[in-house]
Amino acid sequence: MGFTVAIAQPGTKPPLKPVAKPAGPILKTTIDSISYILGESAGYNLSQQGFGSVKLNMSLYTRGMGDILGKKKPLLDDQTANAMINRYYMKMQEEKSKGTIVEGEQFLATNKLRPEVKTTASGLQYEILTQGTGERMAATDTFVCHYRGTLLNGTEFDASYNRGQPLTMPANQVIQGWTEGLQLMPVGSKYKFYIPYQLGYGTVGQGQIPGGAMLIFEVELLDFKKKM
Repeated sequence: MGFTVAIAQPGTKPPLKPVAKPAGPILKTTIDSISYILGESAGYNLSQQGFGSVKLNMSLYTRGMGDILGKKKPLLDDQTANAMINRYYMKMQEEKSKGTIVEGEQFLATNKLRPEVKTTASGLQYEILTQGTGERMAATDTFVCHYRGTLLNGTEFDASYNRGQPLTMPANQVIQGWTEGLQLMPVGSKYKFYIPYQLGYGTVGQGQIPGGAMLIFEVELLDFKKKM
């Protein structure tokens, strides 16, 4: 079957493109609307959880939803599914944070060469600003300290000084870099911690702290309370 191309002749108007008929309404029934709303909600939740850029196999995505709604046995048990999704999520976050991770590692590699900086087996770096003469605490004790936390670029993300009240918490309920560092400090000391991302908030981050960020803390140990 052949076709012809319409060519505008001199003095004539060019042929007009045919006007497309408006499509009928997509949401024709209440169930149509509810279906769309639930799909929209699921998409929003996936985006908020960091999976918005994942190219999903929509056929299996739909099947997974159908299996749950239809009370069918899932293809994966809960333990396997949770482990797999967590590994995938952490891999995504690490990829996303790669630039921040490299920047922090480069800083720490140079920083540890300074004679005043000490490095522990875990990779925590610390600098003694003031050495106290009090007792040292254990990980199960509760510390009382003032602190200031900054990112590598100097951005302050938290400081107890701004609140006018020291932080009081069990040492085993804070990030790993703090738990380790606080046990090095006699009461009355002020140290500067350089905390690798693995000992901080990992590749996920928190609040103003991006994933993979190396953290700098000035910590002043005022006192601690022994676990009863």
